[in-house]
Amino acid sequence: MSDETVQGDYFVIKAKENGVHVIGLTRGHDTRFHHTEKLDKGEVMIAQFTEHTSAVKIRGKATVLTRFGRVDTDE
Repeated sequence: MSDETVQGDYFVIKAKENGVHVIGLTRGHDTRFHHTEKLDKGEVMIAQFTEHTSAVKIRGKATVLTRFGRVDTDE
């Protein structure tokens, strides 16, 4: 596998409140949780989709920045 097939888009998550959960979901036949982070207000996480991570679930108020634009979870 080349680096291009393994590495995906980057995205940024900025917590608007304490206790925002960022949950990575696996790629493949069965989708499962594989990684969880907790962010407090003002904390920023820069993440990337990979060969193992196909989706991310966010619980709590946050701003998500991607190449497609900005999404605020509290809307």
